Formats: sequence, structure tokens, C-alpha cells
Amino acid sequence: MHFLKVLVERYIKDGQPVGSRTLSKDAGLELSPATIRNVMADLEDLGLVVSPHTSAGRVPTVAGYRLFVDSLLTMRPPSEEDMENLRQRFTGPTDSKSLVEATSRMLSGITHLAGVVMLPRHERNAFRQIELLPLSGARVLAILITGEGEVHNRIITTEHAITRSMLEEASNYLNRMFTGQDISEVRKRLLEDLKNTHQNMDALMMRAVTLAHDVVAAAERTDDCVIAGQTNLMEFGELANMERLKHLFDAFNQKREILHILDRCIEADGVQIFIGEESGYDLLDDCSLVTTAYRVDDQVVGVLGVIGPTRMDYQRVIPIVDVTARLLAAALRQ
Repeated sequence: MHFLKVLVERYIKDGQPVGSRTLSKDAGLELSPATIRNVMADLEDLGLVVSPHTSAGRVPTVAGYRLFVDSLLTMRPPSEEDMENLRQRFTGPTDSKSLVEATSRMLSGITHLAGVVMLPRHERNAFRQIELLPLSGARVLAILITGEGEVHNRIITTEHAITRSMLEEASNYLNRMFTGQDISEVRKRLLEDLKNTHQNMDALMMRAVTLAHDVVAAAERTDDCVIAGQTNLMEFGELANMERLKHLFDAFNQKREILHILDRCIEADGVQIFIGEESGYDLLDDCSLVTTAYRVDDQVVGVLGVIGPTRMDYQRVIPIVDVTARLLAAALRQ
């Protein structure tokens, strides 16, 4: 596997298929060209490298990168210059949105890749109070107050007009059941109640639960992320196809699929790496994502990382992503 490590490191550095002569020189071993060619053929048979087009050299496959990252990688701690740059970026902004934007730009600037940072979730927002008020026709104004004192209004159209007294009864029921509970837990409970049969709940309460679910779902913080440095990816030849870049930038603009990938990292421990098609998202088949969650008060509140070509400098990027998550968490705590 020494040869695979040398081949991947050379390809990450140059972006050119690696030939047997280069491999022999980099490996520092006195082996005949025939022996090196046999090793290359073995690696190809194992699906770890492939020969592109008519080139005599080889490039790593996704499986080759995966083996390299999991078993052969020698981590390179961030340099003093990188650490100083990182620390300086966290001395300015104080609100979470500004911190997230600064972190995304900083990740992009230091790694020369695209930086992506999920805005902090507020899942510990408590359900404080809900009021349901009748409007004209069959419309209801739902007012939800959360633990941080935020007020969320939603106008909901119902199948039938509901009287003020019925809505008061429903509001009292919901406040009695859910006040002080985590808003994401409230939504789960309401969903469960809606899935239950009507055995234990009359029609009014069913409608009240439906109304409450709609307004709680709307009030729950919609995940968002900040992406910076997308144009850095134009510097990599393998990504610089205009059609591919157009689709990639569309994905960055829509964010939905990228947020879905980040969401999968919320519960994971440590740094997560998606190489090529491992992300499950076609538009990122030529890219890798290196991500990690960041915590406040020992609770995961978001995910950050970088997106770049599969031949990114993993040994430098992974420690930078890890350190950045710790610095962002510390800044948010303050």
C-alpha cells in the first residue's frame, strides 16, 4: 500500500496521471520498471487506481482515495500561520450570523476550496404559549411564543369556521400539554398525535393539533448554510468544465441537497468525509466534502466543512476543519 500512498499524494499535488517512473522515484525504492508496472496493474485490478483515456499513468479511484484517507493518511497539523489566521478571524463579529459568514469565508480563504457553514440550530427553543384566534371566514390566526420571546404568526385556513370559544379551549389544551417543552419535541409529539386514530381525541382537539403542528413546523428554525469561495473550484482542471460548473453552482445556490448531506453529519462523531459519489448527490460526484459538527454547551448546533475536488489536500484540510469547528464553538459560547 506504500505505492498507493505515494501515487495519491503525487496526484493530489500535480493533478496529472502518475507514471511508473515518477512512482519509482517518489517511492525511493530500487525496483525495476517491470516490477513497478506490475504493482500498478495490481492496484488497478483491486479497483484502487484507473488509467484515464490513453495515458500510461494512473489516477486514484474513489475506492483508492477512501483507503488512503482511512488507513494511509499522515495528518499535517495547521501551520502557525494558519492558526494565527484562524484566531484573528474570530476576534471581530459577535452575533452568530456574522460569525458563521466569517467562518465560511475564512475556511474558503485558508483551504482555497469552498467553505460551508450551517447556521446554528435553536432546537432548545422552548414552546412558551400558543394563541388561536378566529379571523373572517374559515381562517385562524395562530400566534406562537417561544422561549427566547420570539413571536411567530401564521394564518391558517380550516375546512370549517371555528368559534372563538372553541379556539380558546384548544389553546388552553395545547398550552397545558406543551408549555416549557423543546419545540422540536413538541412537533414530534403533535405528529404522533395526528398519526393516532381519533379514538382518544374529539374533532375539535384533532383540528387544534393540526393547527398547532402547522404553526410549530413553520416556527421551527429552517436550516440554512453559508457557502463562500465557490469560484476557487474553477482553478481545478477536473472541475473547470463550464457545464459541470454551472450545475455545481446551481447546487450551491439551491443549498437543499448540500443541507441534506450536512444534516447526515449532525449525529456523527468527529470529521466526516464524503468522497465522490459517496455523498449520494450526482452533482458532487467529482467532489469531496470534509465536514464536522460544532457544539455549544455540549450540544451539536451545526455542521461546517469544505467542498473541493476529490484530489484535495486531505492531510492539511481535515485538521483545519476540525480546529475551525472548535474555534467557532468557543466564539458562539462567548
